[in-house]
Amino acid sequence: MNKLIRPSTLIWLVLMLLTVATYAIGEAGVGGTAMMLTVLGIAVLKVQMVANYFMELRHTRWLWRGIVLGWLVSVTGLIAIAYLTTIK
Repeated sequence: MNKLIRPSTLIWLVLMLLTVATYAIGEAGVGGTAMMLTVLGIAVLKVQMVANYFMELRHTRWLWRGIVLGWLVSVTGLIAIAYLTTIK
């Protein structure tokens, strides 16, 4: 094998780094809308990476990718709305 690191291993490492980043944000105790949106954005990125690389959606038709992306946007939007409407 000529490659030093396989693509799936690289994606897994990126997912682990993103997980550590969200953990560090949570442990820092910094609150606010900006931090919530940052953590939510990282979660969206992680879900999209898992769907594309580990569920192999990057090799399917756009219909299936669109369904997963629509679900992701819907859930993320609802979480953001719920958070933003409960802030006092």
